[in-house]
Amino acid sequence: MDYGFSTAAYVVAAVLFILSLGGLSNQEKAKRAVWYGIAGMALAVAATLVGPGSGLWLLSVILIAAGGIIGFFVAKRVQMTEMPQLVAAMHSLVGLAAVFVGYNAHVELGRVMAMDDAARVGLEGFAALLAKKDAVEIAILRVELFLGVFIGAITFTGSVIAYGKLAGKVTSAAKKLPGGHVLNASAAAISVLSLIWYFNSGGLAPLLIMTICALFIGYHLIMGIGGADMPVVVSMLNSYSGWAAAAIGFSLGNDLLIVVGALVGSSGAILSYIMCKAMNRHFVSVILGGFGGTSGPAMEVEGEMVAIDADGVAAALEEADSIIVVPGYGMAVAQAQQSVSELTRKMRAAGKEFRFAIHPVAGRLPGHMNVLLAEAKVPYDIVLEMDEINEDFPETDVVIIIGANDIVNPAAQDDPNSPIAGMPVLEVWKAKQVFVSKRGQGTGYSGIENPLFFKDNTRMFYGDAKASIDALLSKLG
Repeated sequence: MDYGFSTAAYVVAAVLFILSLGGLSNQEKAKRAVWYGIAGMALAVAATLVGPGSGLWLLSVILIAAGGIIGFFVAKRVQMTEMPQLVAAMHSLVGLAAVFVGYNAHVELGRVMAMDDAARVGLEGFAALLAKKDAVEIAILRVELFLGVFIGAITFTGSVIAYGKLAGKVTSAAKKLPGGHVLNASAAAISVLSLIWYFNSGGLAPLLIMTICALFIGYHLIMGIGGADMPVVVSMLNSYSGWAAAAIGFSLGNDLLIVVGALVGSSGAILSYIMCKAMNRHFVSVILGGFGGTSGPAMEVEGEMVAIDADGVAAALEEADSIIVVPGYGMAVAQAQQSVSELTRKMRAAGKEFRFAIHPVAGRLPGHMNVLLAEAKVPYDIVLEMDEINEDFPETDVVIIIGANDIVNPAAQDDPNSPIAGMPVLEVWKAKQVFVSKRGQGTGYSGIENPLFFKDNTRMFYGDAKASIDALLSKLG
């Protein structure tokens, strides 16, 4: 096979990836968009297997089959509630792959440069590309390789910590070692010096030193970010993984890796920026591990939480004309979306105006709530974003909050010392009645107290979300 075939296949695969990304922006086209991505990846893998420099087909097929089988069983076992941590785990693998490929390219570069001109004759694949490079191109390659390993190492440890926070295996609170940001800055400065050293020498030592520093930066950056910002972190790590792939693509001379890495990196960065804007966060502050902070203690919350049972909620729903449901991660944990879908059907059949309000960072992954509701066959046209529905709460009779906390917290507007101060939230407290489906009186994943739960028009509907909604359904006609 010649380079023309691989290049053509890579162009088609890149177009399919672009169509996939574009389709995912629309709920009705999302399924078809996923198939575009699958087709693009299948074509890319096939073109790589039969393209220039190919070989070891049996080993390649065995490894691809093993990865496919593992992926199949992981996908079958992972619940929708575990998707955020699965995404973080996948990002860690991308980062680790970038590190391994970078080190392999370093070893291959050293091997080729040690050969004389006669020995370089007949080289194939990546080694042949290296043999054709002049001194300037070799220097550029070292920079590309160095950056790929650097970003990949940060992505790896950062994603591992993100997985731990999302899975509850690592504290969701922001934690930093003594010295805080000075440690991150010092590790970054050492990495820059290592780049200069590696650029001039091409030795293994500066690459190893940088890798250790990058692994530390990834760990310490994500440890320093609190639970409220984890949706942004997941998106940010997605961006990092893309840039790592793009940098390695430059090192390998692989056009598809460059294009796909740039697509993933730029789209992840744009999404992170949009989410930061939705949370009134400074983008640079978040990605650097939470620079800044509040100037004093958070406001004390006064009052008590008042409980209500299924009979009380049912009575309020029977009398209400307009109802808004605000889903959060608690709905995902309880797998309550099907019960919520049945509640939707009953209320709409009774002639109620029944809608959903989705905050941009609801759940622990962008679009998490939209996916759950679509899975439960909730009509798309009644699922509205925050900007579309926030002004409607004062005219709403009943709001039902299912497992959400920060996105409905009035402290974001009322308390300048709250960790989420300034973050746009769903102004549910302006409705006539608010019912909060919650397991207990805890502060939830982010550890931030919510004054909404203590307001006069709020009642706490305690219990597992699915069990609570099922009990409510049994009380409705």
